[in-house]
Amino acid sequence: MKPSLDERLTALGKAADLARGRLADGAVERARAVVAQAGERLGLGLESTVVALAGPTGAGKSRLFNALAGEELAAVGRRRPTTSASQAAVWGDGADPLLDWLEIPRRHRLAAEGLDGLVLLDLPDFDSVEAEHRLEVDRVVGLADLVAWVVEPQKYADAALHDRYLRPLASHAEAMAVVLNQADLLSPRDVDAWRADVLRLLAEDGLRGAPLVVVSAETGAGLEDLRRLLAERVRARDAAVARLAADVDDAAEALGAACGGRRAAGVQREDRRRLAAALEDAAGVPAVLRAVEAAHRRRGALATGWPFVRWVRRLRPDPLRRLRLPETPRPAARTSLPAPTDVQTAQVATAARRLADRAAEGLPEPWPRLVRDAATARDEEVADRLDRAVSGADLHVSRPRWWSLASLVQKALALAVLAGGLWLLVLVALGYLRVDEVVPLPEAYGIPIPTWLLVGGVLAGIALAFLARLVNGVGARRRARAAARSLRAGVEDVGHELVVAPAEAELDVERRLCDAVAKARRGERRRR
Repeated sequence: MKPSLDERLTALGKAADLARGRLADGAVERARAVVAQAGERLGLGLESTVVALAGPTGAGKSRLFNALAGEELAAVGRRRPTTSASQAAVWGDGADPLLDWLEIPRRHRLAAEGLDGLVLLDLPDFDSVEAEHRLEVDRVVGLADLVAWVVEPQKYADAALHDRYLRPLASHAEAMAVVLNQADLLSPRDVDAWRADVLRLLAEDGLRGAPLVVVSAETGAGLEDLRRLLAERVRARDAAVARLAADVDDAAEALGAACGGRRAAGVQREDRRRLAAALEDAAGVPAVLRAVEAAHRRRGALATGWPFVRWVRRLRPDPLRRLRLPETPRPAARTSLPAPTDVQTAQVATAARRLADRAAEGLPEPWPRLVRDAATARDEEVADRLDRAVSGADLHVSRPRWWSLASLVQKALALAVLAGGLWLLVLVALGYLRVDEVVPLPEAYGIPIPTWLLVGGVLAGIALAFLARLVNGVGARRRARAAARSLRAGVEDVGHELVVAPAEAELDVERRLCDAVAKARRGERRRR
């Protein structure tokens, strides 16, 4: 079911709002003007039908106006132009608000006589030497419900009429009629030839279906046919709707020039991946992952390493603290990671443009440009947002519980080594004093206990440190992988917010705009 004119106007207004700043200003303003004009016209009601008599100098519009009115309302003479301002003949009552809107001050009221609701306008000549006359014709022609183009045998093929009015208004065939006046100047055979030639010209102009009436305002021939045509339009109360519908078609057609009817390719997964890779490189994610892994190894060695040598690790700074990377997510913190290089910045920009170009592939201009502009509009924010994404990521650098137990065991073994060493020194001193036989020396499996403590403690401590180093290596790699997932999620969020989402939003505008244009123009959604 086709939508009503109100629904089509709503769709056109929506399309105009979406097109603002994106499509040509002329097309957008034309659409907005049509919506505003239609609202005003419909608000004045459809009880009255405005018919404008328009034509070139000498076509006899005023004489025809008088003939239809049955009174000498308009001045008729040889001096051109005779009509200097629009005037109205009104059949019936209630048309004053409509005439106020049309800005027609000269009004003549007539008895209904079967034409109740007709508002007939006599316009100045569109080819008048007076510029204000031409402007008045253009203004009223743009507002009238039905325009009756009055022509005569000499100027009916005038280029000014066809090029300036008929051909550009070809889509308004239902809101126009052609009146061949002064038929009394021709023979019946010439009238037939004239009619045939006018029909040919109208077909070339795209107005094949426009009504055509042959009359003579001088003799009255054909006036009944013209009155019948006007009476039908007045009774139908659809002339204004047909005119407004044609205006909507024209405005929607202008906006629809940017709708090619093809579905946009959309953002591709591979392009997302390329963008994420470029952003990760620019954010320094590889360096952060190396720092996470190195920091875990260093801290693990300090906690579980051989106590007598692990202090050497303290000579090197903690990788995470050197880069000022917070151990808990702190998006507001600033890191000491180096800013992206020019090459990295260029790679991000290239990935963003490629993503936009491929997403808008298949769309006519200006959408590829608009999508590209949207995807790259926030390039200057990338570096800062990436740094915040890194500082806001969970790097998974928490201390494992087993480190405490391993550290306690290492301390115990270190104490055993110290105790064994001191015991052996005491034994050496006692041997030097030759009193070693007085002090008993406990043994186990034939080996003195102090030797067990010293050698066993050293071997056990080294073995424990070696095993802990292996376990810490596995843990460091596991934490690096966990940190990578968190960092990549943050970086992807930045890419989505600054690049992908704006591009997709512009594509969504294109889809909604073209759907609205299709509904306004054809009464159905665009098929994809």
